[in-house]
Amino acid sequence: MPLILNIDTATEFASVCLSNNNKVLMHVTNAEQKNHASFLQPAIKQIFDTTHLSFNQLDAVAVSNGPGSYTGLRVGLSSAKGLCFALNKPLILLNTLEIMANGIIENYTKQNKNISNTFFCPMIDARRMDVFTALYNASLQTIIQPNAITLTHAFANEYVQSNIIIFSGSGSNKASSIICHTNAIFSEYQYNATAMVILANKKYNEKIFANLAYCEPFYLKEFYTPTKT
Repeated sequence: MPLILNIDTATEFASVCLSNNNKVLMHVTNAEQKNHASFLQPAIKQIFDTTHLSFNQLDAVAVSNGPGSYTGLRVGLSSAKGLCFALNKPLILLNTLEIMANGIIENYTKQNKNISNTFFCPMIDARRMDVFTALYNASLQTIIQPNAITLTHAFANEYVQSNIIIFSGSGSNKASSIICHTNAIFSEYQYNATAMVILANKKYNEKIFANLAYCEPFYLKEFYTPTKT
C-alpha cells in the first residue's frame, strides 16, 4: 500500500494530497494562482504535521506535469524532484488533462449518474481563444490526444452529435460560446489533487517512474515572450 504525496500546481487552483493506497489521508487547496510557490512547501509541511507521518515513510511523489501554467508546472516539478532527490524516492508524472477528466468522472460516479455514453473534455485556458484539451471516455481511455488548439465551431462537432460531452476546466467558458448542442454540458466542477490518487497508485504499481535528472514539464505549447523593440 504505497504512501504517495500528490502535487498539483498546474492550473489556477493548487493542491496537495497525501494518499495511502487509494485512500486520501489529507489534502490542502489554494485558489490564488500567483501564490502557488509560497503555498506549496507550507502545505506539504501542514499535511505531514497533521497526519503525524514522516517524509521518510513516503513511497513516491506524484506531480501534475502539464499542460498548464508555465510557472505553475515549474513550481510543482522542481519541488517534487527536490523531495525525490533528498529522500531517494521515485517520481511519478501525471498528465493534467487526464487528472481533470478523472476528477469529474469520479464526481459523476459518486452521484450514481449513468456516464456510459459520455465523453469528458477537460480544458485549460491558454489565452485568447486557445485551450489545452483532450477527450476521454468514461473509462478514461483517450479519444483525442492532449493538444493545444484554437477553438472553432468545428471542434468536437463529430463527437457531440452522438455522445454527451461534459466540458470542464478554465477553458470551457470560452467553449460554451462556440459549441452549441444539446449534448454539450458545461460543468463548473473544480478538481483537486485527490483526482491524482488512483492514477498515481496505478503508475506506482506498474513501476512507471520518471527520470529525475532529465524529466521536464509537459508544456504542450512553446512559451512565447514578445521581443521588446
